[in-house]
Amino acid sequence: MTNPMNSSEAPALAGPVGGLLKAVDLAGDVLATVRPEQYDSTTPCPDYSVRQLSNHLVSVLRRVAVIGAGGQFFSVPHFAEDVADGAWAEAWAAGTKELRSVWTDPAVLGREIGLPWGPVPGAVAAVIYTNEFVLHTWDLAKATGQSPEWDDAVLAAPLAAMHRAVPREPRGGQVPFGPVVDVPEDAPAIDRLVGWYGRTP
Repeated sequence: MTNPMNSSEAPALAGPVGGLLKAVDLAGDVLATVRPEQYDSTTPCPDYSVRQLSNHLVSVLRRVAVIGAGGQFFSVPHFAEDVADGAWAEAWAAGTKELRSVWTDPAVLGREIGLPWGPVPGAVAAVIYTNEFVLHTWDLAKATGQSPEWDDAVLAAPLAAMHRAVPREPRGGQVPFGPVVDVPEDAPAIDRLVGWYGRTP
C-alpha cells in the first residue's frame, strides 16, 4: 500500500527538506501496512507498543508542521489520541499535506524553530526530524515484519549529525537512548544509524 502523498506526486526537493519529506513518505508507507493483530505488539522503542508508536508518529508529523509555521512545540500532544486504531494512514495523509505546505516554503530553512532545548534554524530542525522519522519508522517496521527500502541519500544528513548531537556516553537523562550497539563501518547506513541510538540492527 502506498502513501497517497508520496514523493512521486509532488515536486522533488533536495537538501534537508527533501530528506525530511522522503522520510515522511516512507514512514507513511510503513504505517499504512500495520495490521490489526499487530497493534499490541512491542517495538524496539522502549515502552511503546505498535499502537502507541503509530499514534506518536502522527503526533510528530503534526508537530513538525506546527513548529515549522511558527507554532509552539507543546501545543501538539505527545500522542495523537484522537486518531482511532487503524485510521493512522488517513491521519498521515492529512498531516503530510499540511507539513508539505509549510516546509516547501524556502523561507522555513532560515526561520527559527522553537524546540524544548532552544531555537534552531529550520535547516537544522529538518535534519532532527528526518532522524526521528527514520528511527521510529525502523522501530515500526521491525515490530511489524516490514523491510522498507532505505534511501542512503536521506540517511546522509542524520548520519553526519548523530555523533555531534548524541554522544556515545554518558547515556540517560538528556540523552534518552540506550548504549551504542557497535556495527561494522561498512554496515548499511540504516544499521549504523539505529545502532548509535541503542537499537540492535
